[in-house]
Amino acid sequence: MERFLPYIAVAATAFVVTFVCTPAAKRLAIRLDAVDYPSKRRINTQPTPRLGGLAVFLGLLVAMVVAVFGGTHLGWPSVLVSHPSLAVDYHLLAVAVLLMVATGTADDIVQLSPKAKFAGQIIAASVAVAGGLVIHQIVNPFAGDTYIELGWIAYPITVIYLVAFTNIINLIDGLDGLASGISCIAALSMFSFAILAGRHDAAAFSLALAGSCLAFLRYNFNPASIFLGDSGSLLLGFSLGIISLLNVSRTAAVTSLLIPLIVAGVPIIDTFSAIIRRTRAHVSIGQADKGHIHHRLIQEGYNQKQAVLLIYAWCILLSLGAAAINQVGVIWRVLIFLALLACSAAFAIHLHLFEPVLRHHYNADTHEDEIVTPDDPAFADEEATAEAKHPRHQKKHRNRNDRHTDNR
Repeated sequence: MERFLPYIAVAATAFVVTFVCTPAAKRLAIRLDAVDYPSKRRINTQPTPRLGGLAVFLGLLVAMVVAVFGGTHLGWPSVLVSHPSLAVDYHLLAVAVLLMVATGTADDIVQLSPKAKFAGQIIAASVAVAGGLVIHQIVNPFAGDTYIELGWIAYPITVIYLVAFTNIINLIDGLDGLASGISCIAALSMFSFAILAGRHDAAAFSLALAGSCLAFLRYNFNPASIFLGDSGSLLLGFSLGIISLLNVSRTAAVTSLLIPLIVAGVPIIDTFSAIIRRTRAHVSIGQADKGHIHHRLIQEGYNQKQAVLLIYAWCILLSLGAAAINQVGVIWRVLIFLALLACSAAFAIHLHLFEPVLRHHYNADTHEDEIVTPDDPAFADEEATAEAKHPRHQKKHRNRNDRHTDNR
């Protein structure tokens, strides 16, 4: 138990700082009008401030300062000693996290364009990669004594990986307490892997993240009084991506690369299904819709709390499966992975995650296609009005509408 006291102290620090700072973040958000107002796309029925990520960030920052101080003066495991299997520049990692938080905060306040927001994520991930967070070799799964050298391509691949990890949390942040709870579960799972790998930096960062998320849940669980905002969802996803790579050595086995993906399986499935769903509907993959896991559960009749707790359970199942995979032989690893995949696929199909909820609708007044939801109350009226005013246009485009429509 004594071995874990430093990590417990780090988690407790993150918890207390985030808990104390969240009300201040709420007041700041209201002052800056960084507020989510109710709309068709949102589930909240009351104006709710965002910028909760700033409180989470402060909790992480102070907790990591405590971890550094403990390693320097209290005999704790040092979080600044580069591991020989993957040496990194921690100053550049800190700058990368700060850049990601700054990008999310700017988006919360002034609503950045998608290109500007994406550019900020690319820059932050590139700084992390410049700090040495790169996997250069992968153990050949078909010949364990040889390696696949990634060469220069390792750098863009790692940037893509970090940006993707960042956005899977951002995309699933749609219900009170969902993103922060999932991130807490994932961080606790990654802590166990960090301990086994001897990565004190990843272990401290994991528990700091878990502590901050847990404290924020006090304000963010339904009914939420504050949201993470992009300042928080981007921070959580990016931090989990960094931790997952810190847990992997410079030369990585396929299993060690799969484990963090299994832990983050729910948001990954949600993101993958969104891409498929929007492609099938012939709309941009960046087009928001109400087909995410949490939306489908609400449509199934669950309330917000029930939907979130069910997703938590799914995440815990995947995390336990990942822990088991990390402890067994090759045959059992394959069997456990296939079982987790089958269960997740069955759940996704049951929720119709891959079925479109958007469609093209021809607007006879503008002579252009518009993207609408079939359950929009105004949709039927618009169709009837358009047909009455412009029957020829309606008839002309009816076949095209049929081709681009999913009337679930």
